[in-house]
Amino acid sequence: MVLMTAELQHDIFKDDRKPLPPSPEVAITPAVALPKPYYLENGLRRVAPYHFTYNTFCKQRWRGREILDIFAAEFRDRTKQYYKEAIESGQIMINGKPCNDIHTIVQNGDVISHTLHRHEPPVTAQPIRVVHETDDMIVIDKPAGVPVHPAGRYNHNSVVEIMRAERHLGFKPLPCNRLDRLTSGIMFIGKTSKAAEVISEKLRGRTVRKEYVARVKGRFPDGEGWDGDPMRGGVVICEESILQISPIVGLNRARASGKSAKTLFRRLAYYPTHRPHDSSQSRLTDVSDGAPVAQPAPAISGTEDEGYSIVHCLPLTGRTHQIRVHLQFLGHPITNDPIYSNRAVFGANLAKNESTGDNDAEIIARLKKIGKTEVADSISYEQQRLAKLIEQTQQTTVSDAAQMDEAAVKPDFKPLPEGTLHAGPLPGSGEDIMHNDPHYKALIKAHDEMVADYNKRKGEKMTGEKCPVCDTPLYSDPGPHELGIYLHALSYADLTVGSWSYRSPVPQWALPPDGYDGPRDIGGWEYRGDEVLDIGDEKEDEKTKNLRGEKRNKGEEV
Repeated sequence: MVLMTAELQHDIFKDDRKPLPPSPEVAITPAVALPKPYYLENGLRRVAPYHFTYNTFCKQRWRGREILDIFAAEFRDRTKQYYKEAIESGQIMINGKPCNDIHTIVQNGDVISHTLHRHEPPVTAQPIRVVHETDDMIVIDKPAGVPVHPAGRYNHNSVVEIMRAERHLGFKPLPCNRLDRLTSGIMFIGKTSKAAEVISEKLRGRTVRKEYVARVKGRFPDGEGWDGDPMRGGVVICEESILQISPIVGLNRARASGKSAKTLFRRLAYYPTHRPHDSSQSRLTDVSDGAPVAQPAPAISGTEDEGYSIVHCLPLTGRTHQIRVHLQFLGHPITNDPIYSNRAVFGANLAKNESTGDNDAEIIARLKKIGKTEVADSISYEQQRLAKLIEQTQQTTVSDAAQMDEAAVKPDFKPLPEGTLHAGPLPGSGEDIMHNDPHYKALIKAHDEMVADYNKRKGEKMTGEKCPVCDTPLYSDPGPHELGIYLHALSYADLTVGSWSYRSPVPQWALPPDGYDGPRDIGGWEYRGDEVLDIGDEKEDEKTKNLRGEKRNKGEEV
């Protein structure tokens, strides 16, 4: 064999394609150690604070607006003053360069970067349970309180990032359907882009039915076709259109000018306030022959003062907060919903049958306080009301006792400070005037239980302390009521012949309480043949936001 040398012609490897324009400069996260692994504490999944840089392209609705205006209007995580200082100090950049000027105009194609010391809120430590798994997808039972995607204050504490950490960092979970952060239940996760696209297309089909279960205030209406069963009701239809009132505070309400929406409901069970076989719910309200007689306690107003119902829900459209808004409109909101069952926000009537915008500005203002100076709690309003009632009772009883012979009152008696619910006894003829009064006893005991419950449930709000690294106001831990609401995506099923169906176990809060007989399993929706799905355009919300931004750019009223 003869070996011959040849001159290598480099020209044949020359790239003669037209060069692409350089990508916009972006900021990068400071080179520090990666976030510590998740750690579990007090039933919560936590992540230690860490530095993080957000990079995002200019959205259509941001074009032509000032940088400070965009951050103040779109991002509620920090105050306007914080964003002003972050811009002026160079923490917020445009195309990799500090803008420093709060009046900088954002243009199409700009990349906005924001570097901050990130404090993620803790989420529940409950695991993400696998209902079914194939080579292409995973069907999970999402725990309440965990957002699906990294968004806002949440990053590692999201379904996507938790699943990546539990399997391997190369795994890329691709959610195929959406659930609100506070909602639990069935979700579909694609393992590949192609599989996720196929699954998402199926879920958008008109043959797929989604069923939810909710726990709502009071006795839900009997509905159409009710057969007289005291537990199970007929079908109740709500067709109120829904309008997004404020994306910043997450408020949606029934409005004729909103998007069409339709939900079918059926009461599965009703549980009154007083449990028939639960002695812990009794109070000593009568005395017969010297022996106390246990009687039902007086009803204490609250989100479940009239008992609660377990309701089967079948949404036929897919609007944001659809089930929550429709239940509020019907007068039976989800009992622990921090927005739609919050009397401090909506008043005692909880906006039943309300479809006007007369009070929207006040409601938004109240919601903006939630998580800042007030707890997002559906019972805090009632806790305050009950405290006032007991104080009035106490003052009346003390006034009556003051008319007793002064000599009968021991000189060393010292009442507790004003406003204390448990004042010291007024010894007289061997009896404690206040504390032997049955009505007062019942109120005190009820108050004690509510205070204990309130302390357990007290929620996330600013503590008044600040982070020593970034001077950011710190939040307290969220209460159990903020980790989720009584709304669960129970089932997804394709009704075509030979197709699929996935169902999760019934959540604990939907099971019958002690002393009651009730359904422990929830069967599929009993279809009548008129349940027609109305699948809307998934991009409608984004189009609405862009239109709002364009109007703002032109100085028009939004």
